Amino acid sequence: MKRGLIAATGVVAMLVSVAACGSSDSDKGSADGGSKDKSLTVWFMDGSNPPGWTKAVQAEFEQKTGAKLNVQVQKWDGIQQKLTTALSESSPPDVVEVGNTQTPSYAQTGGLAQLDDLKKEIGGDWTESLNKPSVFEGKQYAAPWYAASRVVIYNKKIWADAGIKDAPKTRDEFFKDLEAIQQKGDAEPLYLPGQNWYFFDGLTIGTGADLVKKDGKKYVSNLGDPKVAKAMEIYKKYQSYSKAPKDKDEATPQQADVFAKGKTGAFIGMGWEAATAIKANPEIEKEIGYFTIPGETAGKPEGVFLGGSNLAISEGSKKKDLAKEFLKIALSDKNEGALAKEVGSLPNKDALLTNLKGQPAAEAAAPAAKTGGTTPLIPEWANVENAPNPVKAYMTAVLGGKSPEEAAKQVEGDMNKRLAQKQ
Repeated sequence: MKRGLIAATGVVAMLVSVAACGSSDSDKGSADGGSKDKSLTVWFMDGSNPPGWTKAVQAEFEQKTGAKLNVQVQKWDGIQQKLTTALSESSPPDVVEVGNTQTPSYAQTGGLAQLDDLKKEIGGDWTESLNKPSVFEGKQYAAPWYAASRVVIYNKKIWADAGIKDAPKTRDEFFKDLEAIQQKGDAEPLYLPGQNWYFFDGLTIGTGADLVKKDGKKYVSNLGDPKVAKAMEIYKKYQSYSKAPKDKDEATPQQADVFAKGKTGAFIGMGWEAATAIKANPEIEKEIGYFTIPGETAGKPEGVFLGGSNLAISEGSKKKDLAKEFLKIALSDKNEGALAKEVGSLPNKDALLTNLKGQPAAEAAAPAAKTGGTTPLIPEWANVENAPNPVKAYMTAVLGGKSPEEAAKQVEGDMNKRLAQKQ
């Protein structure tokens, strides 16, 4: 993943950046962990393993197994190449954190061990939408660890001034609220740049669309699908309430900085972006509220992109049994719940969502966990996201006046070329 913002490589920016616990001892021991000097090396990404959770998991693992946990924290920049290289070596890290949409790429190259037995043992009630990225060609190659999704972050004062008393329960109610703010005339109803494509991806999930389709043995663009067009028309309706540029994404400029000025009714973003707005303007903190992005009907939230991370075991690890013991501990209900409480991430089971109580942004994200999804779970998709992303070009073309069909044809050559590239 390249820029990707807060997307497929996980919700790092949402989580707390911490220094990991653990030793740096070299790994020794047999595959069954029977050595007197045994240790397990785990790679976490910077910001993913908060201190309280890490300390508790490490203590539990070491007490239960007698092995030492060697936690190593990796930087996101350049991690794909570093991890690809590590997984191909004779002594790779035993357990690795991988971005959920990156998992198929590592599985395809043979770098990850199959975990079908672990899934049967502890994953019977994993949330299907969170577990789906752990499966490649019908086999379990990882385990879902955490996820996050976008919510509506709004300015309470602006909404109250427009006479709005309750959060909308349907998409049409949301549009009516934005219309009320627009009629009031004092604020921009919604800040939505034309290329917030992860929000668009969520809309395609909501319409049941796929961004790619199979053509023989290869994948090609599916942007011409009427379901994709329907999602884009919904996006276009939302964007009509915004003055944001149609050819920029949510990081150009940072949408939280725009919201911080106090002249925007709402924006669609990750919960952590509120903290960015507060840092820019502390006075706005008291006015910030959150709600789930509403779908077409009440009780069924809009489709959302679920960015997050999985935990996987290296195929080359000589300690797979010990690694599975670590996963059982790290992914237990107790520790999944503790992670949710500490950082507000979505846990891997619906039954654990109660651990988010008292965290308004996370509570707003929780209802959409079941109906969320990801970008296409194929190794080739990474090429599509490389700048300049053809999906962004498609969106800007539609917002500029082209029909969805015309815009799809305009970019399908480039998109198909990317999908045909070797990984």
